[in-house]
Amino acid sequence: MSQEVLEKAKAWANNEYFDMESRKEISDLLERSAHETKAKEELFDRFYKDIEFGTGGLRAIMGMGSNRMSKYTVRMATHALATVVKKHFAKSGEELRVALSYDSRRFSDFFAKEAASVLAANGIVAYIFDRLNPTPFLSFAVRYLKAHAGIMITASHNPPAYNGYKVYWNDGAQVIPPYDKEIIDEYYGISDFSTISYMNFEQGLRENKIRWMGREVEDAYHQKLKQRYFRRELCERRGDELKIVYTPIHGTGYIPCLRALSEMGMSNVRLVQEQINPDSNFSTVPSPNPEDPRALKLAVDLMKLEERDIVFGTDPDADRIGVVVRHQGEAQFLNGNQVGILLLHYLLSSMKERGELRSDSLVIKSIVTSEMQTALAKHFGVEIHSTLTGFKWMCGLWNQIEKERKNLHFVMASEESYGYLVLEDVRDKDAISATAMMAEMALWYKTRGMTLIDALDEMYKEVGLFYEGLLSLDYLGKEGEEKIKRIMEHFRSSKENTLCGEKITKIEDYELGEERDLQSGKVQKLIVPNSNVIGYTLESGSKVYLRPSGTEPKIKFYFLIRETSKGELASLKVKAKHRSEEISNFFRATSERA
Repeated sequence: MSQEVLEKAKAWANNEYFDMESRKEISDLLERSAHETKAKEELFDRFYKDIEFGTGGLRAIMGMGSNRMSKYTVRMATHALATVVKKHFAKSGEELRVALSYDSRRFSDFFAKEAASVLAANGIVAYIFDRLNPTPFLSFAVRYLKAHAGIMITASHNPPAYNGYKVYWNDGAQVIPPYDKEIIDEYYGISDFSTISYMNFEQGLRENKIRWMGREVEDAYHQKLKQRYFRRELCERRGDELKIVYTPIHGTGYIPCLRALSEMGMSNVRLVQEQINPDSNFSTVPSPNPEDPRALKLAVDLMKLEERDIVFGTDPDADRIGVVVRHQGEAQFLNGNQVGILLLHYLLSSMKERGELRSDSLVIKSIVTSEMQTALAKHFGVEIHSTLTGFKWMCGLWNQIEKERKNLHFVMASEESYGYLVLEDVRDKDAISATAMMAEMALWYKTRGMTLIDALDEMYKEVGLFYEGLLSLDYLGKEGEEKIKRIMEHFRSSKENTLCGEKITKIEDYELGEERDLQSGKVQKLIVPNSNVIGYTLESGSKVYLRPSGTEPKIKFYFLIRETSKGELASLKVKAKHRSEEISNFFRATSERA
């Protein structure tokens, strides 16, 4: 173990700013690390670096140490945010406000109160929800209250040991350049914890510097959501015909999702009773991630038992949604791209039917999300823009376009990792409104004798078959970080002009900020922020992207297959799946050798 790590750990253990329990946690670990390999590894992981701001802000395992999520790192982050908020908004003379929310994770409410205490001590009024609420409600609250920033305490769908801290700017979207860098610089500029301003939470309440948010903001959100529906009369008249199973997977979605479904007329909802209550251990699932079929097993079992139509499952902070459909008697899991395709087609076709579709209607997706959305946008004659993965970038682009073109008509933003935004009053992914819109869509198709699988097949016949695959490789700790760097360096330096027997026509390197056409040799600038992402376009029109995760110790490979050959849909699906698996095997084998 390096001397630097030991010195950092000893300084933490002896720092009188920390309470005795916090110091003892590190001093005990120091003592055990002298003769226990596991304790030595744990100490190293806690101090070999400082917790970083990634694409989602702070996110780490909870505990004491510079690379852990604790009340002290929360205080540091909040003090940094407060400094930047005051820098940009104090001159206006108006009351400075920051909205806060938190999910069902261990210490989430405590961390939110710690953040509120730092804000109050900095002269900023902290508006905090009086009960746990989802991420989209925080984004909505920032805009509704005209707050200058927002904080969401959540680690989304990460394992129970994690928590996180997401920062939002005054537009309700996650903070982007230049403000994120300013906050990061302030954060790393804090060398002495005792310089952090702090006020007791109860004192903040007494002095009206901390204020509870009650039902007003929640009610306002649901009023906006009601205005988004296309077929309210159908839902009110025949909503009980759609047999729904819903699970919040122990998170924040239970109250708002059930309310949204109830108020639109969807009364035939069965809840997974074992998963209704908040549970920071997520005790009924291996991981509270709706991308993982195991997280929805209890819901699917209930759907099969009662022969119900559809399952909706939301993650702990209710910004992602998983969907399972009963089709021909079998449970069919929809992937994130398929849900996005269904939502986009339903929104565009419904808008067209009502005469609301305009050529300046705006669709936004991430670069690694299905190109079928591009085909649908072209089919309906609307704009579509792609940007980096993460809603901070998509909503940042939307906010930028909105400033330049005041009358722009927003349709939807989405990414393949089960995140969707269909309500313009929110500026982050939102599983509440997505659940409601998916329910309306499923009911509409059911009244036409179709499931959502049938609907997808109709769309493939309409604009062509697109198939998406994903390979995700986990590499933990410092060694894992170095492994991921080697993988990216290998592909970035490769001179190959074919991939699995197919010509590469274009390479996009988002770290260099350039796109290179291999046929013409032309190089042009990519108009997006720099990011460690590589993209390949193949001769068939298929695309492949490589991207290290910004919030988890893994690297992801996205395969966007465009099947251009003729034939029956069923055989084309098999062909596309085989091609995806072939490319996946190549990247897995090459990565293992890197």
